[in-house]
Order: sequence, then structure tokens, then C-alpha cells
Amino acid sequence: MRVIAGKARGRHLLSVPGETTRPITDRVREALFNIIGDDIQGATFLDLFAGTGSVGIEALSRGAGQVQFIDLNRAPVTTVRENLKITGLDAGADVLKMDAFAYLELPVVRVYDYVYIAPPQYKDLWRKAVVSLDRHPEWISEDAWVIAQIYPKEYHSLNDEASLMNLVEFDQRRYGSTLLVFYRRK
Repeated sequence: MRVIAGKARGRHLLSVPGETTRPITDRVREALFNIIGDDIQGATFLDLFAGTGSVGIEALSRGAGQVQFIDLNRAPVTTVRENLKITGLDAGADVLKMDAFAYLELPVVRVYDYVYIAPPQYKDLWRKAVVSLDRHPEWISEDAWVIAQIYPKEYHSLNDEASLMNLVEFDQRRYGSTLLVFYRRK
């Protein structure tokens, strides 16, 4: 795993020990940031279920103004901090060891332009996180994107749920066994 572009291009990232995380492949991460494009410049980015931190680190490397990393477990938090040191991008980052859903219940401290959701598979946590952001739209800017990384078999449309009041799905991209689902404010 490496940083693909920007200030830390080519730097290798550490993996989280064990099998508790499912890192995004370089190919999917590159495709994601090709979609986001230059809009990442100066953007605020929330990396929920951060794992290795590779997505948020890629955002920082490409010019994001600030990235908030959230993960509940000690090993990923330690790995994110080490990866930030390796890349020299720790100045624009904040790492919290905390439950993602508890974070979204806190008073808003920052409005995000991008929220990346990549939770453990098969627990429907991606849906819960999207619904939580829908119920707390004050966390996201007017033109924010919420992006869920899931295994394709986990997908079911949230647009049909009456409880989704503020967000709407606007795109999907599949890369082998990874599906990226994009939401924005209605």
C-alpha cells in the first residue's frame, strides 16, 4: 500500500496488524480521487472507520486542508498515526480513538466537504453511518459528498427508505469486489 499522488507520492504505508480491517486497493483509491479531482484542494475530509488511514492520507497528500480520522480500535489508530509520521502529513490531521456513531452525535466542531465510510463488512454499518449523517446534516457542507465503500453484495438502495430525508444517492462505481456508493444533499 502506498500514497499514489501529491506531496507524499510513493511513500509506503503500514498495514493494521491482523485481519480486523479491509484496506482499499491502490486501484480503487486512485479511481476515487480521479472522481473527486481538484475539488480536494483545501477540503475538509472525515475518514470514518479509518483503518490504515490510506484514504484520508491520500486526501492530505493531494491537498486537502484538514482530515479527521476516526476509528474505535487501538491498532488502527496507532497505524494511522504512524502512517501520518511516515508521510509527514500529520500537521493537517486529527486522529480520534472513538466510535464513529458517537462522534456523529457530538456537537459539530467542523463541517466536512467529504465523508468516507468504510466500516467492517456484513454488519450493515455503512447503512447506519449514512442514515446517521442524514439525521445530522449539520456535519456536512451544502455540496458535500458522502462516500460508502462496501462489498457489492451488501448494497441495498437507501433512496427507497422514507427515513433518508437529507441525502440522496447519485452515483455508484464498482471495482471488482469493492463498490463505492456516492451520496449528496438533496
